[in-house]
Amino acid sequence: MSLPVVAVVGRPNVGKSTFFNRAIGRRVAIVDDAPGVTRDRNFGLADWTGHRFFLVDTGGVIEGSDRTIDRLIREQAMIAVQEADAVLFLVDSKTGIHPLDQRLAEVLRKASSPVLLTVNKVDDLPRERSHLDFWELGMGEPHPVSAVSGRGFGDLFDAMVPLLSAEKAEPDPADIRIAVIGKPNAGKSSIVNRLFGEERVVVSEVPGTTRDPVDLTMRYHGLNLTFVDTAGIRRHARMKDSVEYYSSLRTARVVREADVCLVVVDSAEGLHVQDIKVAETAWEAGCGVVMVCNKWDLVRKETGTAAGYQREARRRAPFLGHVPFLFASALTGLRIRKSLDLVLEVDGRRRRRVPTPEVNAVLEALVRRQPPPHARGRPVRLKYATQARTVPPTFIVFANLPDAVPSHYRRYIANSLRRAWDLTGVPLRVRLRKSGA
Repeated sequence: MSLPVVAVVGRPNVGKSTFFNRAIGRRVAIVDDAPGVTRDRNFGLADWTGHRFFLVDTGGVIEGSDRTIDRLIREQAMIAVQEADAVLFLVDSKTGIHPLDQRLAEVLRKASSPVLLTVNKVDDLPRERSHLDFWELGMGEPHPVSAVSGRGFGDLFDAMVPLLSAEKAEPDPADIRIAVIGKPNAGKSSIVNRLFGEERVVVSEVPGTTRDPVDLTMRYHGLNLTFVDTAGIRRHARMKDSVEYYSSLRTARVVREADVCLVVVDSAEGLHVQDIKVAETAWEAGCGVVMVCNKWDLVRKETGTAAGYQREARRRAPFLGHVPFLFASALTGLRIRKSLDLVLEVDGRRRRRVPTPEVNAVLEALVRRQPPPHARGRPVRLKYATQARTVPPTFIVFANLPDAVPSHYRRYIANSLRRAWDLTGVPLRVRLRKSGA
């Protein structure tokens, strides 16, 4: 399902980055007392009572300034407002209504998305009433919060969630949605065009030609395969403009909606850190993953070149040892059609449901081979297991002392389950829970 976007905007030094970090539950944005520290945009996934959304942190807006940096930050923030399903207009209760708040309020009144006036630094809730002064801005009810302590977040998000766009309906379960992702100029659009046998998307030697996701559907073995050609994903520090940044945000949304991701790598350049990060993004999102090493026709090959490429990839990122590699060329068509069969195989594994007796038989066998280590002299017993869900496969293992199971043994359990049903290309989740007896 498509996740909505919520943008956090406001003048400098009202606490947007602190608010952002608190909302997504980890420190991503840099926080400093000096105004204007956030000049680029951060986005992260947030969750409130089961409602997930992307939260976007923007730079401090100085409305009316002609300084180049202020103008760029203002443009970026306004693009965030245009892209968002809802906007949180952050102001500072300690300083009261500032002229820049009033100017920004005038701009936000014209926004098509709903705007919630959010008064930060109200640290003595529920007794403090400083937020009531902000009714004067004419932006509706002021919602008091403390980004430092987290107070007021629940009431704010309760008011925000009904304003978000309705999530898209679940697609036909017989369909497979494939995101084609990778760095700019890795050949994603060329691969899509080769699969469809015609120029369906624009191809250029200039990196970043594809800005918005492009959906194309084909029938293959009785299934609808929808390919989404996405913008190239760069590191945030290398994003040159707001359009490119929000192309990256749209790509992140596409990945979360995909069943399988084709991670396209320019094999002539070798495997870069960013290639691994792109693949890791899809893996952590629960997508099936196929690594497509494009431009293989340009690689000087010797005996074992492909195997060596995979070994190096596994050494740098162990999870890639569980991912199929396809060495292909969009230019010559080498093995491109094979990607369709790999998509079907990976998607089938991702949706597989294993009967509970079969899961327990595998659990008993892996414990016989290697029992879990004792915890302070007490035996750790794995009692039984079941598959809790598919897409991706998630198994629950019940134990008498689940917190005492070390990480290396958890990996042993996961790898044993993976081998039992050949879950190549599929992220596997294993949760340990306290047994009832």
